Amino acid sequence: MSNAKISSPARYDFVGSFLRPQALKDAKLAYNEGKINREQYDKIVNDAIVNVVNKQKALGFHIITDGEFRRTYWHLDFMWGFEGVGHKQTGGGVQFNGELASLEDTFLVGPIKAVKHPFVEYFKFLKQFEDDNTVAKYTIPAPAQMFQQFIVPANFATTRKIYPTNDELIQAIATAYQDVIRQFYEAGCRNLQFDDCTWGAIVGDAAKQRYQALGIDLDVVKAQLLKVNNLALEGKPSDLTVTSHICRGNYHSTFFTSGPYDSVADYVFARENVDALFLEYDDARSGGFAPLEKVSADKKVVLGLITTKTPQLEEKSEVIARIYEAAKYIPLNRLYISPQCGFASCEIGNKLTEEEQWAKLKLVKEIADEVWGDQ
Repeated sequence: MSNAKISSPARYDFVGSFLRPQALKDAKLAYNEGKINREQYDKIVNDAIVNVVNKQKALGFHIITDGEFRRTYWHLDFMWGFEGVGHKQTGGGVQFNGELASLEDTFLVGPIKAVKHPFVEYFKFLKQFEDDNTVAKYTIPAPAQMFQQFIVPANFATTRKIYPTNDELIQAIATAYQDVIRQFYEAGCRNLQFDDCTWGAIVGDAAKQRYQALGIDLDVVKAQLLKVNNLALEGKPSDLTVTSHICRGNYHSTFFTSGPYDSVADYVFARENVDALFLEYDDARSGGFAPLEKVSADKKVVLGLITTKTPQLEEKSEVIARIYEAAKYIPLNRLYISPQCGFASCEIGNKLTEEEQWAKLKLVKEIADEVWGDQ
């Protein structure tokens, strides 16, 4: 397989984040306590990334990531790379199912502007490990995720002082993203993934009640999420593959919300201008496959049928049966397979071991080989 012909999604793929090895956790603590300097810490991080990339390759995966080892959170660290975004640790967070997800408060302190983004340098380090069989992809939060971050009730008043309307905020985010996407492209990135919990946050009855309580029309929200994502992609190079991963929250093996894709399919499945969708489908919380009928003909779909939330390995035959069930709604040759989310969306990670993590990915590849062969 020639590197030039590889792009995400590969037939067997993964979302992006991996459990932080103990050496990396120890180094982070030592650095925060002033026991090692930045140079020493960065060396340990680099070594951990080299190791996790080698493990991905050893399993036969054609896509590599840095495991998101340089960030604390899957989304917030990226937002901090823009001018106009502030953050502080207050001990707060977001309530997940039975657990408070500890997140730093992230808010606007001025107009959003793209500057030289640190994640682009992180990508350059990863890119050096590409070879004839692998390409690097980089994961960043979707523009819609950034939009949602600044209109939540805790941030709304502050945001309104800078952007009086949502349309102005959307335009600012999209413009800043266009700049950063160009930075990634110029650094040699040809595979970029948007991670997007916004669609997962507005599905289901609980979400409907939550937005109604805020006096917000759900269809207006959906239109705005679609608009900011598509605006950010305007003018992107034709040979840059952009995929989108959608889930309902993934923090320490807990989730944020539940509900099928039916209510958002006409927006994100049908009209979002990405090349593929990585979709959470690991349990009943995601509903059935019927909404896949709404996926536009130019998109691929990656079925997230293997869970990262628990260590138990799925039954291969049951997963294969689900793939063929999905194929009733979208052709098998447009279907792919991956875990439903990352193994460590935040550095705390999910409740399984590294050995169990790699066993999950080994299963993903085995299933793909059995279903699609050499396709």
